[in-house]
Amino acid sequence: MRLIDDPVAVPPMTHAEREAATATALVAAAKAGDRRAFEALVLRYRKRIFALALHISGSSSEADDITQEVFLKAYRALGDFEGRSQFFTWVYRMTVNRSLNARRDRARRSEDGLEDPRVELAIAVDARSNPGRAAELRQTYGRLLRALDSLPADMRTTVILVSLQGMSHGEVAIVQNVSEGTIAWRMHEARRRLNEAMAPEKLQRKRELSADLTRLLAEHGLLIPVMPKGRA
Repeated sequence: MRLIDDPVAVPPMTHAEREAATATALVAAAKAGDRRAFEALVLRYRKRIFALALHISGSSSEADDITQEVFLKAYRALGDFEGRSQFFTWVYRMTVNRSLNARRDRARRSEDGLEDPRVELAIAVDARSNPGRAAELRQTYGRLLRALDSLPADMRTTVILVSLQGMSHGEVAIVQNVSEGTIAWRMHEARRRLNEAMAPEKLQRKRELSADLTRLLAEHGLLIPVMPKGRA
């Protein structure tokens, strides 16, 4: 006979919960004057902040400047950070706002470069040293990014955060200060527009995208595979 009940099992923390707990502890230490704790936060989020700034601004040099500015601003304002949102939400929101401003400023100056660093980075990862695949990717990714850039700013940012940054609809809703329903609608509408822009008949080429490339784009959440004619 059991005389003492077993303690209630505590479910293990999810990866997101562990991330949030670690960031909260580092923020608390940094606010207490531990500079190494803030350096750990920078190391933890720098790559994602740079990638976010790059995808929104479209400029490697501006993305690098934005990343440095955001962390410097976060460090200086750390004493005012009350922790009502997660640290990553705070710096993501700063990055989004600064990147959108940089993009608008460059558009007014008409300083868009001939080569898009986002295309080159994607090719470096996805081409697998295959020249033929690299050529196909360069043309297709260029068209895809032009279609992405043509989306309204809020919708484009949502796509970047969800599809390229891997954030949940709930996290993006917090960053963009809207409902999860709005995020879901933006993703649905963005996929529809991007799918239309990438439809084979609009590519002005004699053959459709390769099956491999179509799958790759679909996996990134940026292309809904076009159903063959005559199939329901």
